[in-house]
Amino acid sequence: MTVTVQQMLAAAEAVVPRVTAAEAKALHGREDVVFLDVREPNEVAASGKVPGALAIPRGLVEFRADPASPLHDANFDRAKTIVAYCASGGRSALVLKTLHDMGYGNVRNLGGFKAWLDADGPVEK
Repeated sequence: MTVTVQQMLAAAEAVVPRVTAAEAKALHGREDVVFLDVREPNEVAASGKVPGALAIPRGLVEFRADPASPLHDANFDRAKTIVAYCASGGRSALVLKTLHDMGYGNVRNLGGFKAWLDADGPVEK
């Protein structure tokens, strides 16, 4: 069976709740929350990121999130809330669906970085 990207996004959005930028700002800085920027390095370099966010391109997140992987990043903790974003919300939705499937039960999609900027969220260059 062939699956379209629209179907993949719909499946992700059915599992992964969206948060507004205001809700994300309220979560920022909490010890039990990890912000995850899944844009490519050149995108992050051009615009900055949420302060303290892990900047891991979408293609590497699974390897960083899996404790059994030699590339595991200790910042990934299944007990924490993960708030992810990208440029428009699609990549972050797909990543968060994958993380959910990997046992990360508390995931939230901020959507696009522009929403953070429009809400006057702080930026780390």
